[in-house]
Amino acid sequence: MMRIYFIGFMGSGKSHWGRLLSANLGLPFFDLDQVIVERDGRTIAEIFADNGEEYFRLLEKEILTELTTTHPEMILSCGGGTPCFFNNIDYMKEHGRVIWLNTSTTVLVQRLLKEKNHRPLLKDIPDDEMKAFIVKKLHDRKLYYEQAHLRLPEETLSLEDMKNALTA
Repeated sequence: MMRIYFIGFMGSGKSHWGRLLSANLGLPFFDLDQVIVERDGRTIAEIFADNGEEYFRLLEKEILTELTTTHPEMILSCGGGTPCFFNNIDYMKEHGRVIWLNTSTTVLVQRLLKEKNHRPLLKDIPDDEMKAFIVKKLHDRKLYYEQAHLRLPEETLSLEDMKNALTA
């Protein structure tokens, strides 16, 4: 039985690496945010705007639990905040391997400036304040991210490195 949960800041490459590992290991892949959108029928931004972050986090926890209980083997790309609410980090650690994709602030800024209009937590942040916002959020979330079973440096990562880390 193998369940792998990818955590890390938005834009850290969780979905990218999750899909690659899924294809390589032949395990089902899910993107938690994508499943939420499919179930709810609205974008994440619309859910935040209409119902707020608390509603979103409750829905996120519900779907995280459902996917875990119905899939003894899977790879799940979690949202950047997923491990930070409702003891989700403890839940994921109890039910699988948690991998933190630790991506540098510089790379995150470059990636997120390009896609900020699709990210509800970023859409109102001026470009020149993006780095400060990311640094603060990372500081707030690091306590949760550091609890992962594995911490991998995303910029220098290879699929082989990831597979070796999982079997070590």
